Amino acid sequence: MDRGPKPREVMNLMMALEKESAQAGGRVVGLLGNHEVMNIMGDLRYVTAANYASFADSNSENRQKAAYEEYVKWRNSHASVLAELPHPMELTEAEWMARHPAGYVEQREAFGPKGEYGHWLRGHFAVAEVEGIIFLHGGIHPDLGKTKIDVMNNRIRDEIKAFDDAKQYFQNEKLLLPFFNSLEISNVLQAEVIAELKSRVPASNERQTKIQEFLKQADWFSLRVDGPLWFRGYDQWNDEEGGPKANKLLQDYKAAHIVVGHTVQKGGRIRPRFGNKIFLIDTGMLSSYYAGGMPSALEICADNRIIAVYLDQQVVLDPAGSAPQNGASPQRVVPEDAHAVSEKSGVLPADRICSAATAAPQ
Repeated sequence: MDRGPKPREVMNLMMALEKESAQAGGRVVGLLGNHEVMNIMGDLRYVTAANYASFADSNSENRQKAAYEEYVKWRNSHASVLAELPHPMELTEAEWMARHPAGYVEQREAFGPKGEYGHWLRGHFAVAEVEGIIFLHGGIHPDLGKTKIDVMNNRIRDEIKAFDDAKQYFQNEKLLLPFFNSLEISNVLQAEVIAELKSRVPASNERQTKIQEFLKQADWFSLRVDGPLWFRGYDQWNDEEGGPKANKLLQDYKAAHIVVGHTVQKGGRIRPRFGNKIFLIDTGMLSSYYAGGMPSALEICADNRIIAVYLDQQVVLDPAGSAPQNGASPQRVVPEDAHAVSEKSGVLPADRICSAATAAPQ
């Protein structure tokens, strides 16, 4: 999401794989990341004109003009609120059109609660545990080590629901338009509070309370920098600091490994950390977006071997697998540099898979 020109194609592929895998007796577990939640909540800082264009159709120009006309009506009826905005909103039609290009309105509808992608995304969790391995986008902060995975997932889902409900309430109150982005929403609501305090607009205790609650989003579990969608500690910790923390986290969850994305790894290689306890697998798969990035996958074999899969080769990262953390730590420590790992653990041909790689010699 937000990393390349084809977000719709990516989501369409994931939606198709979920259905096809179930029909074939398998399973695809999709997880929410920070950019999925950003798009749901209207944080569009990383959405490009090309991304919006992928949502456009033959009627987009008419929708765009209709949305602008709706915006002009809103402006004309909210002079008291506009006077309190920290930054002025678009003053001219040209400015508005430039910031809301063809496909913008459709993109916002598509990510809404009833939209094609918004409805689908809201049906996913952020954290999954599969056979003793925890998967998530950012990471679990050590302070959350006692928080159950179900609790984390439900908390994020509840916050998305709270966002949807509050936004609909503010739309019903004529404070917001459906296509406002997160910055516009925040600025307008803050201005509304000030305008009511100055008695420039009729005051409402219920509205004030809902606005104040909504403006505490920075503390939301789904948006906090130490939350599971945003945490970057596994990449930033040094070995001395991170080793004990990783051990403790795995003990808390009785897990063998944690696998995360979020932070792009240098050199386009999957990075095992802290004796193969944590794997950082974001390799910046689009080299057009990340210099030196490349596609990759982490393959976990039935015999617990863990293999980094690239287009040209497969690198064994954990030759025999690590046991779940029941208080004892694995004795084997694999070097953190992926290239050093490949030298010690061996490089497999690119077309090898778990079954072939682990088959007994004939």
